[in-house]
Amino acid sequence: LQINAKYNEELAQETLEWIREITGDNINIAGDMDNFYETLNNGTLLCKLVNCIQPGLVKKINESKMAFKCMENINAFLEAAKILGVPTQETFQTVDLWERQNLNSVV
Repeated sequence: LQINAKYNEELAQETLEWIREITGDNINIAGDMDNFYETLNNGTLLCKLVNCIQPGLVKKINESKMAFKCMENINAFLEAAKILGVPTQETFQTVDLWERQNLNSVV
């Protein structure tokens, strides 16, 4: 609970606006934790985002709602972020998003 106290709704909304701008997906950009989590938790949008930045970076995006498939998407996004030059300390752990443990670090 302590970690989520750092969560910034404005920053989360800016993040979702940026994702919407790049992907062209008509997503809800409300910055509240519930919407932020619901929008990103299966990893498909994150993978799409990466592929908009560098086409084909994520080879397979799982559309399945099964937990391990969603986590595979999140992992693929994190790997792609590293390839794109995002330092490891600037990324997050899969469980931070999937288990909603630290949405602040996801933002």
